[in-house]
Amino acid sequence: MDQQTDAVSLFAAQTRPLCDLSDSSFPSVLYGWDDESLSLGSDATHYGFVQRGSVSLKWGGHEFRLTAGMYFGAPGECRIEGSGSGFVASRIGYRGLFQLGGPIESTGRLRYIDGCSDTLLIGPAVKGDPCLNLLHIPPHTQQTAHTHPTVRFGMIVGGQGVCRSPNQALALQPGMIFSIRPEGIHSFNTTHDPLLVIAWHPDSDCGPTHGDHPMINRTVIDGVSAAQRQRNREAFCTPADSRS
Repeated sequence: MDQQTDAVSLFAAQTRPLCDLSDSSFPSVLYGWDDESLSLGSDATHYGFVQRGSVSLKWGGHEFRLTAGMYFGAPGECRIEGSGSGFVASRIGYRGLFQLGGPIESTGRLRYIDGCSDTLLIGPAVKGDPCLNLLHIPPHTQQTAHTHPTVRFGMIVGGQGVCRSPNQALALQPGMIFSIRPEGIHSFNTTHDPLLVIAWHPDSDCGPTHGDHPMINRTVIDGVSAAQRQRNREAFCTPADSRS
């Protein structure tokens, strides 16, 4: 059964659109699927996670077999078929890279707040692009109440816990799909069991840029990286030079 608070909405895994934010500043749609086929349109990049079963992802004339714990990013039209369940977050008007990954690990690679950890599963191709993340919350965690500047879509994929907002506490179990509204105050809390979450962001504030990425940073010309040479040129460039 779907549950909603002022900050957080929980959905059962059903094959349908669950939250439509196509008119927002970061146009996005949240879908679930459960033992039914799901067709996704050509006007978005689709980020998905397989919670249960084994499914076929059809994209670009190819077919990829995905099992529980695997995830994907698929730009443009695609279709999910087979016996299984999961969620998809679609970023409308954005064309990302095709990517497959998983199965996920049981903890994250990066430190997060209150002893939690996270892993960047699908990173932004360019700073500002969407990203898909794994979040691990250890047992006996009382997470600090916090907000995010943009919407969060995701799924509970392991363990148990409670999501607290100013007006309600929602029990969390594997298979539940969620949406957290921008600036919605919330926290994830655990008792004896850890909690494992997949969280999708429609944007990012870090990632590669044209002047800062591994290829250009580690290209050295006469003892100076190509990135630094580019910054030096920009620092000495006059407005007249910029227009030429």
